[in-house]
Amino acid sequence: MAAKRKKELDSGKVFISASFNNTLVTVTDLEGATLAWCSSGASGFKGTRKSTPFAATTAVDKVINKAKDDHGLKEVEIYVKGPGPGRDAALRAIRAAGLKIKLIADITPIPHNGPRPKKRRRA
Repeated sequence: MAAKRKKELDSGKVFISASFNNTLVTVTDLEGATLAWCSSGASGFKGTRKSTPFAATTAVDKVINKAKDDHGLKEVEIYVKGPGPGRDAALRAIRAAGLKIKLIADITPIPHNGPRPKKRRRA
């Protein structure tokens, strides 16, 4: 059986999902196929420490180094989703890793109409 070849590419996308409990980081190619991923929990943090900026930084370092080593990633588009504390720390970690940032976009879902209102009070 032949070994699976890693594809070499210069640019990709980084998706950061920062919730209040965890931070998920996924690196994909431009078509959206996953190259590497990591989370604060997969980096070895448990409980409330998963939701810290340091845990997000650790997860980003892990996944960016894997993507750079395996695929030769040089420049990225960043898509951030969610309100968690790992948002800004993850962006700083990507910049510190030496990748060129082409785009930073916030794709946090925003409700257009909100939840259903309470039923009216009886007279």
